[in-house]
Amino acid sequence: MTTLAPTPSRRGRSALPRARGPLSEAVVQALAGSPPAGPFPVAEVTSADPCGDDLAVALHLCYELHYRGFEAVADSWEWDPQLIELRGAMERHFLAALRDRVEGGDDVAGTLDALLVEQVPGSGVTHHLRDAGTWWQLREYVVHRSVYHLKEADPQVWVIPRLRGHVKAALVAVEYDEYGGGRGERLHADLFAGLMEDLGLSADYLHYFDHVPAPIISIVNLMSLFGLHRELRGAMVGQFASVEITSSPSARRMARAVERLGGGPRALDYFTEHIEADAVHEQVMRRDVIDGLLADEPELAPDVVLGVQATELLEARLADHLLAAWGRGETSLLTPLPGLHTPG
Repeated sequence: MTTLAPTPSRRGRSALPRARGPLSEAVVQALAGSPPAGPFPVAEVTSADPCGDDLAVALHLCYELHYRGFEAVADSWEWDPQLIELRGAMERHFLAALRDRVEGGDDVAGTLDALLVEQVPGSGVTHHLRDAGTWWQLREYVVHRSVYHLKEADPQVWVIPRLRGHVKAALVAVEYDEYGGGRGERLHADLFAGLMEDLGLSADYLHYFDHVPAPIISIVNLMSLFGLHRELRGAMVGQFASVEITSSPSARRMARAVERLGGGPRALDYFTEHIEADAVHEQVMRRDVIDGLLADEPELAPDVVLGVQATELLEARLADHLLAAWGRGETSLLTPLPGLHTPG
């Protein structure tokens, strides 16, 4: 594949986002000041919508401290005991809701096989963008996805120390591809940044966070939750497998959408890279990672299923949100971006 010129370096940390309720307000105010702070409203967590904007933003704030952090926020907040207590309460509430809303079970093979079955004709977001989507809808979709893809593959790295032997080696091989196979200019996160710039969007890290609603934030929180907890290592593997199994067909549809709508070469490059890479990753994740993990730790089968099903649940929620808004001719973002949304 032709190597395209790398994009310029981008700002490493984002500013603190706006709060969307009492939980996120407490965290924003604390991070904007000097530690120690508190007490945090732990008792209020169970009354919050586990997939709503307030809890999603508050959890994101806690998790982002383990990634790049925020501008003008002390690194010492990463392991602040009071903030960790609040995070734990929010995690338990979020995870309990996910367990409640998925079917569950321990049939890993059947759960993964179901991911390969597509309705004909398809009716998902990438089907819509390929066949009938508009330029502004394509750009909105990329804005949503930027919350994760500007740190693509980072949440899954947390699981590597929790694996061993051939399973660890196989997962690292997949991650090696995600990080460009040793070539900095081919980092998938940087390829996504190039896609954004080709579409006339800012590629600054978390630049659009205040514009995106809870459905996409919850998806990214799910990855961080699974990755940061050793007891959820099976769920993290299931989540990663779900993404890799479904990515190649989706990327193919998105490549066609970009071509149809007149996107530039870097926009197309991101998706064609995933058509090729993720078709291989699917097999590695199923045969080497999941089969190897379950041969070693068969008791993790229900967690692998949880990882797949919870991912599909939240992705379906995002798809419903996008398609409903677009069907009304409205923006899917919390606030329209200048020059981005064209009604009708």
